Amino acid sequence: MNYWPPPARFCEPAAFAVDIEVTIALMADYQIRKATERGEFDDLPGSGEPLDLSDSYDPDWWFKSLLKREKLALLPLSVELRKRDAELDAKLDQLPNEEAVRQEIETFNQSVIRARYEPPEGPPLLTMPRDVETTVEAWAGRKAERIEKAQAREEEQHAQRNSRTPWFRRWFWRD
Repeated sequence: MNYWPPPARFCEPAAFAVDIEVTIALMADYQIRKATERGEFDDLPGSGEPLDLSDSYDPDWWFKSLLKREKLALLPLSVELRKRDAELDAKLDQLPNEEAVRQEIETFNQSVIRARYEPPEGPPLLTMPRDVETTVEAWAGRKAERIEKAQAREEEQHAQRNSRTPWFRRWFWRD
């Protein structure tokens, strides 16, 4: 028995549902595989170099451009606190008085304590709160040292200004 055309029960449209996009993707994949086997993609110019892709297809392009433009970095809280701890002394040195220094240290300590009560995200939190009195004493020592250096520099400049004698005095009062 030779059935041609096959009976309708063998040719149900639902059994052979083929999407046109799937068909095109399969054909393209087949062609690429054959070309790779033939070696048509060997030694192409620019192979091994990074692709310069635009951000036009990135759904978060506006967010990434904002971060780049504003020079922001979204770091885990533990890393951000380590960074703030490392920069704290330089920030304290710019403050004018002891009260402002104490307030800045208290703010830093509160953020460290608050971070200790939150569930960790990223690397572990190793930053500890700073001792206020010890940090203020270190700030006062650095400030006194800066003042001494500035005074020494000023005295040295004053001595250099006074040691210069005008050319006409050197000319007329030679020994």
